[in-house]
Amino acid sequence: MITRRRAGLAATAVATLALTAACGSSGNQSAGTPTTDNVQPAGQGTSDYGYGSSGSAGGYGGQAGGDNGGKAPQAAGAGTLALHQDTELGPVVTDSKGMTLYRFDKDTADPSKSNCSGSCATTWPVVPSDGASAPAGIDKSKLGSVTRADGTKQLTIGGWPAYRYAKDTKPGDTKGQGVGGTWNALAADGKKAGAQKPGDVSVFDHPQLGSLLVDGQGRTLYRFNKDSAWPMKFGCNDACLDTWKPAKPADRSKLNGIAPKLISTVTRPDGTRQLAVDCWPVYWFTGDKQPGDINGQGKMGLWFAVSKEGKKITTTP
Repeated sequence: MITRRRAGLAATAVATLALTAACGSSGNQSAGTPTTDNVQPAGQGTSDYGYGSSGSAGGYGGQAGGDNGGKAPQAAGAGTLALHQDTELGPVVTDSKGMTLYRFDKDTADPSKSNCSGSCATTWPVVPSDGASAPAGIDKSKLGSVTRADGTKQLTIGGWPAYRYAKDTKPGDTKGQGVGGTWNALAADGKKAGAQKPGDVSVFDHPQLGSLLVDGQGRTLYRFNKDSAWPMKFGCNDACLDTWKPAKPADRSKLNGIAPKLISTVTRPDGTRQLAVDCWPVYWFTGDKQPGDINGQGKMGLWFAVSKEGKKITTTP
């Protein structure tokens, strides 16, 4: 009986040692030294977004003890960038999934240099440069890359390294704006978004057409050659209005970059009121999907964007 009991205890001890070894205990510990379990609960040691933790001291964010050479797992590329019209900040740059991109005041743009690594890069995941492309509203020459200390390439816009924010959870979130007084959403030219608050009518600096007028939602405003300013005539009616929507009247106290004297309101034949610029009725195009889109420019040789001076822009992209 005693022999069986001793055998059972020995088997239990062997099983316990085997289980401890399987859970990741150190194999070179001295006899009598308490073992330390290296197993972490699911989700610990890496960011919630899979961009890597700040476990390795001074590193880019690779998981401590991992076999990835100290590099963080590669974050998703930005894809085709977009511009999202934020009600407070105006047009902000997003990735292809609509997540806001940010810049850091402690970085530099000339030369491009990132000063966010380790735990900083866990909170502010780096945007890889691979595969990034620009929409109509962003000058493609503004896109570039900078090589980080770990050898990875980070997207830059206007020279500024680009980041996402871990606490942004859905497209359009801008929870990172103003954090620490050093983080700001990116504007199309790489500057800080929000320098000019959006108005009922604002000026947008387009990379192909120059300074053009947009409405409060960032949509390009167009005028129609078959309309006339004086005497007042509306050439876009009936089915035309399914594609070209009359812009809503503007409050002259809510303008950015355009002289108030150029803004007025006209009454259409059906009684609705429409924004006019330099006495010309203006419209937005249903084929434009984001700020900076100019898909209506030159349509049928009759539709043209409007300059900040109230004149039609005849440049064809």
